[in-house]
Amino acid sequence: MSLGRAIGRGVEGLKRDADSRWVHLRARDQSGFGMLELLMAMVMLNVGILAIVAAFSSGNSALARANRISTAGALANKQMEIYRGIKYDNIVFTTTEWSSAINDSTYTNDTVFQQNMANPTPPKALVSAVTNCPANVPTNACDPSYTTTGADHRSYRVDTYLYFDTPSFGNQLRTVTVVVRDPADLTRTYSRVTSTFDPSIGA
Repeated sequence: MSLGRAIGRGVEGLKRDADSRWVHLRARDQSGFGMLELLMAMVMLNVGILAIVAAFSSGNSALARANRISTAGALANKQMEIYRGIKYDNIVFTTTEWSSAINDSTYTNDTVFQQNMANPTPPKALVSAVTNCPANVPTNACDPSYTTTGADHRSYRVDTYLYFDTPSFGNQLRTVTVVVRDPADLTRTYSRVTSTFDPSIGA
């Protein structure tokens, strides 16, 4: 073997050894991993924060709806208390307000109206409307549909349904159902209260 060839092989061997050592050192080099770990930690933190924000948002919506339902329930009970405090014969609607209500599709599409007032069959019957609200009776008691403001300073629509019903072997009763809706979305009902009034038991 010539001296030049031996030297060439030696140089190539040294070069391979140097390359392998460089690769080995690079494989053990951890520079840059800190940045990757930081990025991963930031991603996980963001996921956690977004989950907490979503939970708070959902909880806030649930609390807001619960507040509206509570306020609507108070309005419905307030309307019903008016009827409980007046005479049986004074539980009526005025002709003007009744005519306006039956021309309102939201009012007439309610199940109470459809099942008991649209085409009442005996023993059910409509309560005749009167020209004027009876003396000492709050105007709202004679209005089948009106909008009011609740304790939360939000608007609510109060619809009242009134009809006669006669149970077996009993007196003719006036049945009142109060429905409180969201005036901004009339398909959303917050409260519904029903009560019957017996002529033998009244103010």
